[in-house]
Amino acid sequence: MKKYNVAVVGATGAVGTKMIEMLEATTLPLNQVKLLASKRSAGKELTFKQQTLTIEELVPESFEDVDIALFSAGGSISAKFAPEAVKRGAVVIDNTSHFRMDPNVPLVVPEVNPHALKQHQGIIANPNCSTIQMMVALEPIRKVYGLERVLVSTYQAVSGAGIKAIEELKTQATAYINGTPAEELQADILPCGSDEKHFPIAFNALPQIDVFSKDDYTYEEWKMVNETKKIMEDDSIKVSATCVRIPVLSGHSESVYIEVKEAGADVAKIKELIAAASGAVLQDDPSQQLYPQALNSIGRKETFVGRIRQDLDITNGYHLWVVSDNLLKGAAWNSVQIAETLHDMDLVRV
Repeated sequence: MKKYNVAVVGATGAVGTKMIEMLEATTLPLNQVKLLASKRSAGKELTFKQQTLTIEELVPESFEDVDIALFSAGGSISAKFAPEAVKRGAVVIDNTSHFRMDPNVPLVVPEVNPHALKQHQGIIANPNCSTIQMMVALEPIRKVYGLERVLVSTYQAVSGAGIKAIEELKTQATAYINGTPAEELQADILPCGSDEKHFPIAFNALPQIDVFSKDDYTYEEWKMVNETKKIMEDDSIKVSATCVRIPVLSGHSESVYIEVKEAGADVAKIKELIAAASGAVLQDDPSQQLYPQALNSIGRKETFVGRIRQDLDITNGYHLWVVSDNLLKGAAWNSVQIAETLHDMDLVRV
C-alpha cells in the first residue's frame, strides 16, 4: 500500500495544531509528516505519535517528495506556496479563502460533494467553517426535498479568528470581572484585525466577522452565500447570512431557516434524514432539554443538529439549530477527511 508524505503548513496555528491531532488518528497511510511554519517558528518542536518533530521554515523546496500538503497559514501564504507545492507533485488542501471561489478548484465537504474531487488540478479548497457545518446539516434534506431558501444567523466562537483572539477574550473577561470598565478594555483583534476599529468581545456580541463588502454584508456572510451555492451546485438557492462573533472559545452555533421545494416534508421526516446522515448527529428532544450546545461539541468531529421545527406561518419552512467544533469539522478534520477521501477514491496523484 502506498504511504504518503504529508506536510502541514501553519503547524503552530490554532488550526495547524488540530490538523496534527487529526493526522495522529487518521486512516490515511502515512510515511512521514513534515511540519512547516514561518522562519520565526522554525526550530520549535512538536510531538506527533510520541515522536518529536522539528518545525521547518516554509520555503518552496519544502514540498520536495511531499504527496499531500495541508495549508492553514493565511491566504497570502497559500497564494504564494500552494502553486509551488503542486509544481513539485503535491496535492494541496487549502483551509484559507484564497482558492474557494476559483472555478477550477473544487470546494469540498466530503459528506456532500466528494465527486467534485475528481476534477481537482492539484488544489482543493476547504470551505468556510460556518458553511461546512451548515452543509452537513442541510444536504440530507436537500437531496430529498430540495432547497428553495436558506437564512442563517451564526454565533461564532473566537477561535475562528485564531490563537490571539482566544487570548484577547480571556484577558478581557478577567479584566472586566475585576472591575475594568468596558470602554477601557484593550481590543486589538476583533471584530476584524484588518479593520480600523476594534471592540471588546468579552460579554459582548459583535455582528461583524471580516470586513464589510458589497451591500453592507461582510466577507464572511458573502462566503456563506457563495460557497453554499458552489458546494450544492445550485445557483438558484436563495441564501442570506448574518454572522456574529460571541464570547465562546470554540464551537460555532447557527440558527438556520430553510424553505424546501418539494411537498411531503415534515419535522419527523427531517429528523429521520438528519439521524441517518453521515457526519450528522441528531440531538432533538425538547421534553428532555436535549439540543446541541457549543461546549459539548469541542473535540468532536460530528455536526450536531436539533431544535427542528416547522415555521408557524410558512408551510414549507423549517428551523434548525446547528453546532460543530469549528477547529475540527470546520477546518482541521474536514481537511484531513478530504485527504482520506482522495486516498479512498485513488485521486492522490503521486
